[in-house]
Amino acid sequence: MTTKDPYQYFTEANSADVVCARVAEAGNPRLAEVMGSVIRHLHAVVKEVEPTYEEWEQAIGFLTATGKICDDKRQEWILLSDVLGVSMLVDAINTRRPAGATENTVLGPFHVDGVPARALGDSISEDGLGEPLLVSGRILDLDGNAIAGAVIDTWQASHDGFYDNQQPDVQPEHNLRGIFRSDEDGTFHYRAVMPCSYGIPDDGPVGQMLHGLNRGNIRPAHLHFIISAPGYETVTTHIFVDGDPHLANDAVFGVKASLIGEFEKRDDPKQAAAAHMENPFWAVTYDFVLTSQPE
Repeated sequence: MTTKDPYQYFTEANSADVVCARVAEAGNPRLAEVMGSVIRHLHAVVKEVEPTYEEWEQAIGFLTATGKICDDKRQEWILLSDVLGVSMLVDAINTRRPAGATENTVLGPFHVDGVPARALGDSISEDGLGEPLLVSGRILDLDGNAIAGAVIDTWQASHDGFYDNQQPDVQPEHNLRGIFRSDEDGTFHYRAVMPCSYGIPDDGPVGQMLHGLNRGNIRPAHLHFIISAPGYETVTTHIFVDGDPHLANDAVFGVKASLIGEFEKRDDPKQAAAAHMENPFWAVTYDFVLTSQPE
């Protein structure tokens, strides 16, 4: 009598084992490992919640709608990953750094390439709207040494909470974006506008999910940065505005205590004039600390 493979036939009890057995011999071992884990966790969820046919059709419809709304200007899948905390978890796993180094946070869906290089002290505001903000700081290594020539890629939302690529007919191209390089002593400074908290897009399936869960869709006010320099790990991060009421419930879980900056309102005509800014103005100073790339 021939002994049959106990996992040959699919049952409710052995479902994950049967499916995983079909992928175990994949030519790509890493793909087999990842898909095996995905299959086991997905089957476990289905067994735990026991969806009805109608609920499963709703889930398929949600995934279908998420894909359909994506285009070259909007990535609903990234948004879904963000609001589920998956983007931040993947980022945390891949950017473990020693104490004292600047922490990463989520990139977000609004970064663009081809941004113009600007000189230190320039303004990234192309339309002049919003309260003036002076941003400054230093790029340092873990020992406090200056990193000269570090690339500072920065961008932010407008005074009323929109990025330029969300409003191509309203804002100038590359408004509130710029590429700077740190000076010989690692310093940088540029002119911007005070950011405000804003709602992530909620007119699609991800927004419907958030509202169905009674979750907010607000991100606290922040500035975006990608800091890079030869021989150092690239840092993708934010500076959050201290005191923002949404720091504790950021829709994408991006806030870390070390990334909250002190934004100070200044009334100093001489300093404003020296920085070519209107008075009064806001100012924030923040130092970014990079770690060396592993050898």
